[in-house]
Amino acid sequence: MTAVKKSVVTAVSIALCVVLPMAFHAVPNAGSIYLPMHLPVLVCGLVCGWPFGLLCGLAGPLVSSMLTGMPPAAFLPMMMIELSVYGLMIGLLSRFIRTGVFLVDVYAALIPAMLIGRVVAGLARAFVFAPGKITMTIWFSGYFVTALPGIVIQLVLIPAIVLSLMRAGLVPSRSRSARNA
Repeated sequence: MTAVKKSVVTAVSIALCVVLPMAFHAVPNAGSIYLPMHLPVLVCGLVCGWPFGLLCGLAGPLVSSMLTGMPPAAFLPMMMIELSVYGLMIGLLSRFIRTGVFLVDVYAALIPAMLIGRVVAGLARAFVFAPGKITMTIWFSGYFVTALPGIVIQLVLIPAIVLSLMRAGLVPSRSRSARNA
């Protein structure tokens, strides 16, 4: 994929980081449950690579906060850290994981990226933004239990979105089996 195409996909992903939360926040607390901003960042990192995923993870929440007030300023640094780690990690992992089986490649990059992002965000929150106030129970509850519907949505939709983009010829095919999936 050319740098121009990657830039366009990244710009669209950043725009989705603004639009999707607006739709989900029509329902109170839906953002922290369904994690709408995570989807475009993870897709961007997966199809464009780590530099673009990292940029999307940093810029998406910042632009959204500036235009809509979501996330609020108090949560903005945490969201930027978490989402930038998602974009970075899924881009790096997808670069090196090439089994030739589409779903194996996607999940082998997606699941560790989601876990690493949550761990880094939890550590940053515990040591930088709320030292002494975050316990393992609070971290697990906030990043896994409350977010479980969003995690399931990510695990279902991200492979489907990437496969659809590949079939439409908008992004290059990742493997032999994607063409036949």
